[in-house]
Amino acid sequence: MSVCCNVAEGAGRVSKADKARAFTIARGEALEAFAALEVAAITGEAEPADVERCLLLTDRLYGLLTGLIRAR
Repeated sequence: MSVCCNVAEGAGRVSKADKARAFTIARGEALEAFAALEVAAITGEAEPADVERCLLLTDRLYGLLTGLIRAR
């Protein structure tokens, strides 16, 4: 949820620096969410296969947000 909110915030900002800041926060939140999934898999609270599928989405999201951060 936090990732989506930060992406929306970045989209609403006018200056490139403000946009980049919000998208950077969103990227960090995405990695934090994935880390929580990894921990859940290690502790048996999530299926490793499900975490692997989420890794593909996280990787794509990371790339998208990196592109938005670099957009100048």
